[in-house]
Amino acid sequence: MNNTTIDYQIKSTWHSMFKMYNQVAAKYGTTQATGLLLLSIAKEGTPSTSIAPALGMEATSMSRIIKSLEEKNLIYRKKDEKDKRIVRIFLTSEGVEKRKVAKKVVSAFNELLVDEIPQNKLSVFAEVMENINIVIEKYKEQNGL
Repeated sequence: MNNTTIDYQIKSTWHSMFKMYNQVAAKYGTTQATGLLLLSIAKEGTPSTSIAPALGMEATSMSRIIKSLEEKNLIYRKKDEKDKRIVRIFLTSEGVEKRKVAKKVVSAFNELLVDEIPQNKLSVFAEVMENINIVIEKYKEQNGL
């Protein structure tokens, strides 16, 4: 892929961020995916079926991560009080602590971005990314996806 294409620039940047987050997470004995999942679990629990789509992950990958996090005592599963068909994921006290670390890392990186990049450029970036998502949907419609 040509390094001047827009999708290359996005993928390259995401890859650098992913790698950076994994390097930081490794210092805490975890991974970027684990931190992202811990950040996505609400205090009142999150339905297990909603986590993978929210994070853009495949259900099979998510199942492995959830099982691993259970084995590490970071999360636990519990049937929903009202609808027994729903299984909710909750953080254990250890999971809450790891989540705090993940939140601190993400917040620090985002603060650095805000400090280093002028607000007007960040606003344009957000608008461009929103437009790219609109174009993605248009492309999918045009190509029957």
